[in-house]
Amino acid sequence: QVQLVESGGGLVQAGGSLTLSCAASGHTFSANAMAWFRQAPGNEREFVAAISWDGRTTYYTDSVKGRFTISRGGAQATMSLQMNSLKPEDTAVYYCAADGRPFGRLRYDPVDYDYWGRGTQVTVSS
Repeated sequence: QVQLVESGGGLVQAGGSLTLSCAASGHTFSANAMAWFRQAPGNEREFVAAISWDGRTTYYTDSVKGRFTISRGGAQATMSLQMNSLKPEDTAVYYCAADGRPFGRLRYDPVDYDYWGRGTQVTVSS
C-alpha cells in the first residue's frame, strides 16, 4: 500500500521557521515529481511548491518565493519543505503529493497528483 506521511507541522510565531517532511512507503517515488499543497479553512487547496523527479527543477507559488525551499532525498524523508520567515497567512494544512506519472513535467493543479498524504497543520501566530 502506497502511503505519504507528512510531519513537522506545528505552531510558530511570525518570522519563525519550520521544516516539513514527507515520508513515502510502498513506493520510492524516485522517478516522480512531487509537490506541496496547502489548504486554509474555507479556501481551496492551493499549490505551494513542486520538485522534479531528479531534483533539478523546482517551482514555487509567488507568495512563498524566497522564503520556502523544496528538496527531496535525505535519510528520513522523501521530500522536505523548509519554511522561513513564516507569516500568519501561511497558516494552513500542508499536504505532500506525488505525481503517478514517472519522469513527468512539473504540474501545479491538485488534480494532476495521484498520491496524497493526510496533511500536517502549520499555524503561524502574529
